[in-house]
Amino acid sequence: MSGTSEGTGPAGVAVPGSTRPPVTERHDVGRSVAELRDYRAAFSAAHLAMAVVDHEGVVVTANDAFATLLGTEPVALLDQHAADLVDLASDGRTWHAYREVLRGRRSRFRCTRRLKHPDGRTLWAEVTVAPVPDSRNVMLSIADISDRRELHARLRHLQMHDPVTRLPNRTLFFERLSAALESSAYDHGSTGRIGLCYLDLDGFKAVNDTLGHRVGDRLLAAVATRLTECADSDGHTRSGGHLVARLGGDEFAILVEDSTGTEQLADLARSVLAALQQPFDLAGQRLSVSASIGVVERAFAGTSATGLMQAADTTLYWAKADGKARWTLFDPERNAHRMTRQALSSTLRPAVDRGEFALEYQPLVGMADGVTRGVEALVRWNHPQFGTLAPNRFIAIAEEDGSIVQLGRWVLRTACRQARQWQKDHPDAPPLFVSVNVAVRQVWDSDLVADVAGILAETGLAPHLLQLELTESAVMGSAGRPLQALQELSDMGVRIAIDDFGTGYSNLAYLSRLPVSVLKLDGSFVRGFQDEAHPNPADETIVEAMVELAHRLGLTVTAECVETAGQASRLRRIGCDTGQGWLYSRAVAPERIAELIERPCPQSPDGLELPVAAGNSSLAGD
Repeated sequence: MSGTSEGTGPAGVAVPGSTRPPVTERHDVGRSVAELRDYRAAFSAAHLAMAVVDHEGVVVTANDAFATLLGTEPVALLDQHAADLVDLASDGRTWHAYREVLRGRRSRFRCTRRLKHPDGRTLWAEVTVAPVPDSRNVMLSIADISDRRELHARLRHLQMHDPVTRLPNRTLFFERLSAALESSAYDHGSTGRIGLCYLDLDGFKAVNDTLGHRVGDRLLAAVATRLTECADSDGHTRSGGHLVARLGGDEFAILVEDSTGTEQLADLARSVLAALQQPFDLAGQRLSVSASIGVVERAFAGTSATGLMQAADTTLYWAKADGKARWTLFDPERNAHRMTRQALSSTLRPAVDRGEFALEYQPLVGMADGVTRGVEALVRWNHPQFGTLAPNRFIAIAEEDGSIVQLGRWVLRTACRQARQWQKDHPDAPPLFVSVNVAVRQVWDSDLVADVAGILAETGLAPHLLQLELTESAVMGSAGRPLQALQELSDMGVRIAIDDFGTGYSNLAYLSRLPVSVLKLDGSFVRGFQDEAHPNPADETIVEAMVELAHRLGLTVTAECVETAGQASRLRRIGCDTGQGWLYSRAVAPERIAELIERPCPQSPDGLELPVAAGNSSLAGD
């Protein structure tokens, strides 16, 4: 049929000639419009601040929550740049990320911004930017996280502060220190330097032990108040002040982030000492305390947090070792010596096993005839890094860490074996005795008697050819095990000598009760004889009295540090039995001693050209 229009059949199928859309299409359009109205209603009523932004960053529409957050009406936000409204252009990184989302190159962006509320208060906002599906626009939403931020700040404060003193704790201190060192040393107005006063209270443990931890905590809080006052009153301080922190226990630190030099730190340390020395009145308790302070001041460049704290800790140790109640400035030279000492300490024990030690021998010469009667064994450390080291560089370290027992046993065995070898090589000459230094710790930490007996049996050396030297301070006042060991060694036939006699306790009453056979006069007495043109009669009187006393007790006397013929002549006249010093020979290798066995030592340094084995004549036994 012509001239008719299409309609729809019962099933809603389009009929040719009809001008109305199909039923299903009308339903879809109606549903889309209804959904759009719902979306717009939800957008407008939402508590979350939201705005639709076009690809140029201009606000297309904004909800009431967004307008309320900014203190305006929604219509007033139209056509404004969203970046200006929520401060997205204040730093380059945030601005770049935001632009990437607008251009469709990034799916989502989130940041935290600090915004100013119309009523004047500050709020923290979490800004999220994400593309709108099937559109070139993006959705910008803002969540007020001020409460969350405040809670986080409170928790962080609790985490970063000491509950007793309310000062920053160790964690916050190191965070601030690291941040200071990472900042540019060339910022405008910066000195490029940093300083640290690291202190602890002297005797604080006694307060806790006697008065209890409650009083101890009050004292710490009072100390913290005074430290803060000292830091705040520092006339050199720049904006921001100094950080005062409690690092733990009774340890505190004052960080000067932009110091003006060591004088500033010294003034600060002095003011802290003066403040803490004033009495504290705490709940009826009047307490007095002092502090030891390590002071470090240096340039930012080349400084690390670890290095700065190590230097401060070392300097605090020096302050305590120097007598407490004082401040000490970091000394690079002293620290280098400490580091060398530490390096020696860590390698001393294995050095014995590696064969890095060697013995040299210095003759003990009869004053009357110049004949070599014995030798003193002197240990040298051929260190792979520091070269040949004399005993004064490492013996004290060995005594502190206990390795002196192992080292002393090696020295004793090597010296006895060498003395026995000389005896075998020169059977017609009178045998030399060998004198070996013994530390008192060898007596306490090992069975010295068993060691000596075993080594003598092993090497075949007769006991009377071994002389053991102990310092006067170690022998005088010996009781219990040391005295018993000395007596057993003497009974065995070993000779006992007191080294450096006249410089220690000088308790002469002990000489009649100790199993001693030899006194070695300290070199300080012999050096008094050097001015032969104007001799001091008192020096000679003192030495003469000691020699006469020793002889009356049946002891022999050895004079150390004999360097001139004049000294030797006066000592011989006084009655010294043997002499030791550069006049006769410096400490030399064992093969050079063989030259002296069958002929007298020279009476002047020109008589025998021997190599220098020690740095100067002040070394004991050299």
